[in-house]
Amino acid sequence: MTAISEAAVTPAAPARMPRQIPFIISNEGCERFSFYGMRNILTPFLVGSLLLYLPESERGSMAKEVFHSFVIGVYFFPLLGGWLADRFFGKYNTTLWFSLIYCAGHACLAAFDNNRYGFYAGLFLIALGSGGIKPLITSFVGDQFDKSNAHLAKVVFDAFYWIINFGSFFASLLMPIFLRKYGPSVAFGIPGILMFVATFIYWSGRKRYVIIPPSPPKPDSFLNVVRTALLAREPGQSRPGLALATVGAVLALGSFLLLPKIGFVAAFCLALVLLLAFGGVGTWMQLDRAKSKHSAEVCEGVRAVLRVLVVFALVTPFWSLFDQKASTWILQANKMSTPDWFQPAQMQALNPALVMTLIPFNNAVLFPLLRRFGIEPTALRRMTTGIAFTGLAWIVVGSMQLVMDRGEVLSITWQILPYALLTFGEVLVSATGNEFAYSQAPVSMKGVIMAFWLLSNTVGNLWVLLVNASVKSEAVTAKIASTGISVTAFQMFFFAGFALVAAAAFGWYAYGYRVVNHYRKA
Repeated sequence: MTAISEAAVTPAAPARMPRQIPFIISNEGCERFSFYGMRNILTPFLVGSLLLYLPESERGSMAKEVFHSFVIGVYFFPLLGGWLADRFFGKYNTTLWFSLIYCAGHACLAAFDNNRYGFYAGLFLIALGSGGIKPLITSFVGDQFDKSNAHLAKVVFDAFYWIINFGSFFASLLMPIFLRKYGPSVAFGIPGILMFVATFIYWSGRKRYVIIPPSPPKPDSFLNVVRTALLAREPGQSRPGLALATVGAVLALGSFLLLPKIGFVAAFCLALVLLLAFGGVGTWMQLDRAKSKHSAEVCEGVRAVLRVLVVFALVTPFWSLFDQKASTWILQANKMSTPDWFQPAQMQALNPALVMTLIPFNNAVLFPLLRRFGIEPTALRRMTTGIAFTGLAWIVVGSMQLVMDRGEVLSITWQILPYALLTFGEVLVSATGNEFAYSQAPVSMKGVIMAFWLLSNTVGNLWVLLVNASVKSEAVTAKIASTGISVTAFQMFFFAGFALVAAAAFGWYAYGYRVVNHYRKA
């Protein structure tokens, strides 16, 4: 008889959750509470305390400028964090060091609540720290799994999403109360303590983590292929793509001439947009030339990224509307009637509460119902609808503003409807966009495509800064006044139209977009 080994008859041990996962989940919960805790009281603090040196009519505009400049940094610095982790220090070390920068930023907010420059330095450090770890912590979770327990990763990522909204919900409810009762030092200090706890928890698990070392430079990286495509020469042919990219570079430098009007942050981001737009089109025009040094598969991967960048560009108006719930909508809420125990900034708690409700509703009720009627809710259809619903939310707040401008006082409960519309748009765009971006990029380009997805949020907040700067012009304000509505209401309807036009353009582009599937094979 053939001998049967003990291993052959011994049943395989059930897959186990990695023991280090609770450290990462707990870290994420504390970090998200700290971030949303300070973010959601930032606008009320700026208007009510730090910007009192300005005339009252200018405080709201300046608060929006500071807030959206901060958000731009949060979604720009992932490029730096991802690059340092991949190339030099690895995910664990980079996350730990940026977390310490994050803690220092919180300390500055609490210590310099009456010093503009110290406070702004704190915002910069938080943007650097928060942005630096943003692209790392999720992929660090994935590093803790292997093929034997990969199916358990979904449980962890679900827990991640849940705890982010859990932290945001309670931070939005509690921090406005602490700001009113105990002042800014305490209100900003508590999120700082939570961030320190988050960092300590993360550090405590250091001996249990699976740590993947950084990768050496890749000859087929996205930037290397782009450089080859733009610089490659073909006998007897010009280089129109390079000429176009050069025009973009010149215009990018020219954007800094606008510094006195729009500020450094907006000028820098505008320069980045011009480089990406002109450089991307120029690369597309000459991409076939890169095949002299790179494989056809790699070149097609770059083409896939460029194709998806158009999708991301059309999503940027969504972010410009969505992030203003923590600036423009709070400024509106400050002028609405509220119960004595309620702070206007607490309305933001509606967003995570609705997210946790709408996602299971969509998956269990709405999407199956649409399929029964023969309508498949594809990723691009969901995103088109989500952008449109965001525009509808702003039509509602704009209409409310018209009523308030006539001298009528509205209850803050009126904001429930636009919050519901905005959050419905969010779950259709934000969560879907992550999945879509991942699926459309080949394995070698997934890091690049996710970085560009985060960068779309930066560009969305750039539009807010540019619109905010434009309405400071006397000529523009006079033109708006001739319409008979306030500048605030005009901006609200402008952004609503911006989103609806973007939704129409997105739907048109999506109609001809060839969806691919670049998930890893089982």
